[in-house]
Amino acid sequence: MRFCRSLFFQIVLATVLGIASGLATPDVAVLLKPLSDLFLRLISMLVGPLVFCVVVQGIAGAGSLRTVGRIGLKALVYFEAVTTIALCLGLATAAVFQPGAGMHIDAGTLTQGPASQFGESAAALRNDGPVGFVLHLVPQTPLAAFVHNDVLQILVFAILFGCGLSIAGEQGNPAAVLIDSITTVLFRIMGMVIRVAPLGVLGAVAYTVGHFGIRSMGQLGAFVGLYFLLVILFVLVGLGVLLRLCGVGIFSFIWYLRAELAVVMATTSSDAVLPQIMEKLVAIGVPRDVVGLVIPAGYSFNLDALSIYLGLAVLFLAQASGIHLTWTQIFLVTGTALVTSKGAHGVPGVGIVILAATLAVVPEIPQAGLVLLVAVDWFVGIARAVGNIMGNCVATLVIAKWEGRLDGVATQRALRQARAPSSE
Repeated sequence: MRFCRSLFFQIVLATVLGIASGLATPDVAVLLKPLSDLFLRLISMLVGPLVFCVVVQGIAGAGSLRTVGRIGLKALVYFEAVTTIALCLGLATAAVFQPGAGMHIDAGTLTQGPASQFGESAAALRNDGPVGFVLHLVPQTPLAAFVHNDVLQILVFAILFGCGLSIAGEQGNPAAVLIDSITTVLFRIMGMVIRVAPLGVLGAVAYTVGHFGIRSMGQLGAFVGLYFLLVILFVLVGLGVLLRLCGVGIFSFIWYLRAELAVVMATTSSDAVLPQIMEKLVAIGVPRDVVGLVIPAGYSFNLDALSIYLGLAVLFLAQASGIHLTWTQIFLVTGTALVTSKGAHGVPGVGIVILAATLAVVPEIPQAGLVLLVAVDWFVGIARAVGNIMGNCVATLVIAKWEGRLDGVATQRALRQARAPSSE
């Protein structure tokens, strides 16, 4: 009975019911679309304030990085380099395999509704050229950015606010505490919104199958499969090469963290294992101060699997809608994704909000298509959470090795003990 009450089961059931209704009574199924519109409106309500808070938190929290000088700089360089590579990997894979091609989603139909507000100002902005683009980045007032739900303007204000908060030092502590509290409340609201995801999934799947046919669901399955393969390849090959430079084999490292990874897979959240992960990294030969710096910062700045997802999902939705993105738009999406992804760790379902914020800079892509991805987001969340936590653990070893402070003897000892039968 507990499993039947789980959100995972409810989403799977909603997906099955949506497919069945779309096949049996397509005319009735398309009438369920308001359910998906309602869910999307709830998501859009949270995008602006949530993005503001997580970006401010990430920048203000990075103030500790400056106090440790060289380690902090190396960590930031590593984070940005690896997440950029991950994002480009997702974009390149989607461009080559085109998982959304042939879905023929009517962008004109889908953009009519609450989702259209994400990109209206950005659409008008591009008509003013580069100068208009730069001027539009700065809101007339901070409140105006939130009123119009203009994510680009919110991002600019959040960056400035976060920098000011970091420079203010102790005098900024009350504001930092307030932002932390608001973020906690927003995440709780997000949790409540995600609880009604089954209704949104039911409406989206029923409408999709009833209007576009069963083939569209097959392509969503292909999207999930492609994402899993990408994350697996990124971990085994990309992170595996970095670990090898540290004298550690990727499969031995995965086995060493097997208990924690199992929890992450079951919960689709890496927060639950943060204390255990940090202790295991200390035991494997990483200095405690490096672990204490890199892991918390990495939870905000080094979300490799989320970056892969954003790149893949943006082009998937563009292909599904028959939208051809220019190189300028792709670069804009890439830059926005690198900012919006910061601070999105550990919360199941928040990937949809981050994707919505990223898509806001490309209004041609119908925001309503996000609800289609909600149907598979919990499956995607498994690979996303595991990929993120692996990326942060590897980053900690790499930074310690880069600093010349990785204890190779302790590393090999910990790996041998993990392989021993008594460690089970």
